Amino acid sequence: MKFNEDYMIRAIELAKKGRGYVSPNPIVGCVVVKDNMIIGEGYHEEYGKEHAEINALKNCSESPVDADLYVTLEPCSIFSKTPPCVDDIIRSSIKNVYIGVVDPNPEINGGGIDKLKQSGVNVFKGILEKECYELNKGFFNWVKYQKPWVIVKIAQSNNGYMGVDSLSQTWITGADSNNYTHKLRSNVDAVLIGRNTAEVDNPNLTVRNVTGVNPKRIILDTYRQLPLSLKIFNDKASDNIVFCSSEKFENSETPFCKYIAVNEKNNQIDLNDMLDKLANQGITSLLVEGGPKVIEAFNHYDLIDEVYLYTSKDNLDDATLKNPLNIDSDNWIQTEVKYFENDKLTVVRKKELCFQE
Repeated sequence: MKFNEDYMIRAIELAKKGRGYVSPNPIVGCVVVKDNMIIGEGYHEEYGKEHAEINALKNCSESPVDADLYVTLEPCSIFSKTPPCVDDIIRSSIKNVYIGVVDPNPEINGGGIDKLKQSGVNVFKGILEKECYELNKGFFNWVKYQKPWVIVKIAQSNNGYMGVDSLSQTWITGADSNNYTHKLRSNVDAVLIGRNTAEVDNPNLTVRNVTGVNPKRIILDTYRQLPLSLKIFNDKASDNIVFCSSEKFENSETPFCKYIAVNEKNNQIDLNDMLDKLANQGITSLLVEGGPKVIEAFNHYDLIDEVYLYTSKDNLDDATLKNPLNIDSDNWIQTEVKYFENDKLTVVRKKELCFQE
């Protein structure tokens, strides 16, 4: 198998341009190569519109006959909102197709590869497979488990505290760490906080200081006690979903937010029920930015897939809000470490969710 990884790297770069615009579809990038030159590029730009392969073929500067096509995800072989991409690839007389990762969707899952091969196209898969998997880990999790990929973000002091107390806002990390969190927000479909964080911090939960799309904002408010004067209810920067108790309320919609009623468990929102309903809303990835109680609840029910832990060099004296999550256990695999001016970022993932070569 003769291929050039640089072309798949370019396809990955293109795929990222679709972040925030195509969910619950996966982000996909594609390049068409002929005589060692890229003659066409494309990516999935908008949900319901042409896929990456179609855009790349449309953008070709010359005939793609006998060319190579590099694509981050297996081309689709089914009719959905658009016709099957494999049909256009076959009609274009592409000679070789290089695929990053197979589509886990049961309706496809190798079907696109089979159809290409049956039409005489040479197909090679697993090109930068891990990198292509990482592009759409939320989508893959959503397809396999019918739940969003749950990321928990924690900022703690050097001595392990998330805040002084539950009644006041505490800034722990520096500006660089904050900007990186905004980048993280731009990579997910939704961001979640609990009632206490909403009231005490009164956050925007938007993407600032970096380029990206604002995620949907999810708030846990069991008994609908939040004041409508909060920033998130008044800036119209993104859609708001408030989860409340189905024992007290019914689903409803206001100019400020959509209320979705879910089951209660121990006088709190049933998180499994909530995640099921988010998945039904097409949410494939969720960033939890709540306080210790929310994080502890997600951990108690084993609902965390990945953790971004920022640790400051400074201690927090006379604090009471201890970080409830231990990432040093055998359940987690460290996948990344980054250093900022005053902080260290450690990223860990559930062992069973790490990419298997």
